Amino acid sequence: MTDYSAIDFSSLLTLAHDEVVTHSFVRDIALHGDQVLALVTLDNGRDHTRPNTLGPASLLEFARTMDDLTERAGRGEIHGVAVTGKPFILAAGADLSKVSEIPSRETGKKFAQLGHHALGKLSELGVPSFVFINGLALGGGLEIGLNADYRTVDSSVPAIALPEVFLGLIPGWGGSYLLPNLIGIENAVKVIIENPLKNNRTLTGADALELGIADVQFPSSMFLENSIAWAGSVIAGKVKVHRPNMPGTIERLVKWDAAVGIARKILESRVGTVAEAPYTALELLKAAKSGTRAEGFEREDDALASLIAGDQLHASIYAFNLVQKRAKRPAGAPDKALAQRITKVGVIGAGLMASQFALLFVRRLQVPVVITDLDQARVDKGLSYIHGEIAALENKKRISQDEANRLRALVSGTTDKADFADADWVIEAVFEELGVKQDVLAEIEAHLSPEAILATNTSSLSVEQIGARLHHPERLVGFHFFNPVAVMPLIEVVNTPKTNEATLSTAMVVAGKLKKNAVITRDTPGFVVNRILARLLGEVMHAVDRGTPLEVVNGALSPFGLPMPPFELLELVGLKVGAHVLDTHHAAFPDRFFRSDNLHTLAAHGVILDRNAKGKIKGFDKRAVKIVSGGTSPMTGEEILRRVEDGLADEIRRMLDGEVVHAAEDIDLCMILGAGWPFQMGGVTPYLDRAGASLRVFGATFHNPPIRGLGSDHSEAAPQSAGVTT
Repeated sequence: MTDYSAIDFSSLLTLAHDEVVTHSFVRDIALHGDQVLALVTLDNGRDHTRPNTLGPASLLEFARTMDDLTERAGRGEIHGVAVTGKPFILAAGADLSKVSEIPSRETGKKFAQLGHHALGKLSELGVPSFVFINGLALGGGLEIGLNADYRTVDSSVPAIALPEVFLGLIPGWGGSYLLPNLIGIENAVKVIIENPLKNNRTLTGADALELGIADVQFPSSMFLENSIAWAGSVIAGKVKVHRPNMPGTIERLVKWDAAVGIARKILESRVGTVAEAPYTALELLKAAKSGTRAEGFEREDDALASLIAGDQLHASIYAFNLVQKRAKRPAGAPDKALAQRITKVGVIGAGLMASQFALLFVRRLQVPVVITDLDQARVDKGLSYIHGEIAALENKKRISQDEANRLRALVSGTTDKADFADADWVIEAVFEELGVKQDVLAEIEAHLSPEAILATNTSSLSVEQIGARLHHPERLVGFHFFNPVAVMPLIEVVNTPKTNEATLSTAMVVAGKLKKNAVITRDTPGFVVNRILARLLGEVMHAVDRGTPLEVVNGALSPFGLPMPPFELLELVGLKVGAHVLDTHHAAFPDRFFRSDNLHTLAAHGVILDRNAKGKIKGFDKRAVKIVSGGTSPMTGEEILRRVEDGLADEIRRMLDGEVVHAAEDIDLCMILGAGWPFQMGGVTPYLDRAGASLRVFGATFHNPPIRGLGSDHSEAAPQSAGVTT
């Protein structure tokens, strides 16, 4: 077994040159009966906007502190040790900026071992150890608690999680072994694998107590005092901790492997088989059924080292930085001071998409929202949907009864466009046809003040052409949502040559208030997401039209690691919508985008995939297979993959040359947030660089150096970058 104390970790300090060190401050707390609790407070000296993180210097200081406390415990000076954090924060885990600087697999393994060396000391003090989870506890922050003997939790803690697999890692400082042996395999699978892959779902303090991660919960007002008193009672033997979720012999013999098998099937259906981290985590969870703590930690060391050296972690960190930093400072956004105040919203349309808009605007902006449509019946149907959704939120306790009543009172419907006269922001969500959109906006403009902002949710039409009949086209902006509106975090804000700064600024501010991430794009067919998807799906249908079997086409793009295969994506988008999007792009760029008569016929038929009564895919619909039969030059899966890779590299390079967005990072941000492009791929451009498509197509790369792992072959990265990244 690894003797962590014999390892020289000093070489890791080269990674700590600019580390914001989380210090370990110790003070003694007197307990009843002349006993003493040593309380360690983790604090990096920053406010709550900079959580405690654990880089090499922080971990080495923590280890030294634990060694000192072990000596004091041996002398009888202290009778227990507790760890807590600065206000509202325990720790947010490893410092990802340090992980990305690790130069080799060997150094990566040593960093994993350092975490075990430092945090593992909590179980070797010679006296009981406690962690008081007083706030945010993510990744290594939660693993501090798992390495201790006992845990308390503040009832108001908003986020407890092990999100590593979402970032291309695994809980590697004890979590993969300790958690299943604390709360059972099924619960551990939920925390370590399922929650991170559900948009990084986190646990509350109450959740942690219910699962058995925490032994007891206390309210915020007296959390530290109550935790100290409880720890004193445990030390004195007055409190015995009962852990009902801790796995017993039956679970290990009967349920453990079955739970892992079910989790594997769920993973395969949800994320495919390309993502490495969740499957690595699953193997570690499976192995945690037996063996010693030391053996479990060694497995984590090796797994974490391999992931740190691989492509997917580096791509994930790139994607993480895009979402956490670039999305919050959108490229090209004008001064927020230019934005107009919104006091009333108008929505043109009362269909499903329009009704979703109305619900989102009234919830986030808390201002009156009026919807309209061709007749009162449609308006009433839209209002009924909105009221039903508000009732559902109330029933789920996500909003109070008072808030539900207030939201219902703020929403109204009308067929009289004059009721839009005092609206500051009006968005249309009508049929995707240029003439229809031009008509409804021109009609509504006559009723609005000259300062009111007009927005269109078009997915592929020219925003400038939509505003061709307006008297004030400068106040029109594209505001493209993605479906489902409440869930998808992206809005493409389309800036036309006539859109003025005040309109653009207002759109960006409104997007922020809706809690969406906005990327500014030029007015070009498909903008970003649909243009890239149209190139991809056009190649897919081209392969079908040539006679390639559907199953070959469906599996050809698996190396992309997309959340669903292409035909499932087409059905999600809607076959009619997909056919329309391909037609639109073919009309704009006939030399590069394919249209497909087969897709129009499939759209008329309605389905491609055969599903059972529960919606589970069984295969391909027999009629769909017959519709697309007849091609005479089928392609192989490898040929399809190569065409798609090279086609996307070509299209993205053209988009960047045409300044559709500011940089390749914006392309990736759009694809991650708007199309579910996998985090572990880093979006689309890092993948294309690694696959060699960028070099094949334009002799350079989107990123220089390419975003890839430590063990990758860098021979292809020699040419210059494309000069299109910031």
